[in-house]
Amino acid sequence: MALDTYSTTIAVASIAVSGITIGIGVIGPAIGEGRAVATALSSLAQQPDASATITRTLFVGLAMIESLAIYCFVVSMILIFANPFWDRALT
Repeated sequence: MALDTYSTTIAVASIAVSGITIGIGVIGPAIGEGRAVATALSSLAQQPDASATITRTLFVGLAMIESLAIYCFVVSMILIFANPFWDRALT
């Protein structure tokens, strides 16, 4: 009985923390990507001759920003599927 309660508590906490991690973890990158694209489009409108440089820099920046969201996704998947507290709950 106590094992079931402890396992359920760990499962609920893992799912809740995973959701919070994804929710908070994608807000920053989403805002950053939006601002980067807006700034890049503004720069392209002002300097069309530098479009190759601006576009290349934009894509590198977007990849770096997107990696933060991917890290949060990986952490949330670890919390759900490879939580280290499961071993402690099952023993």
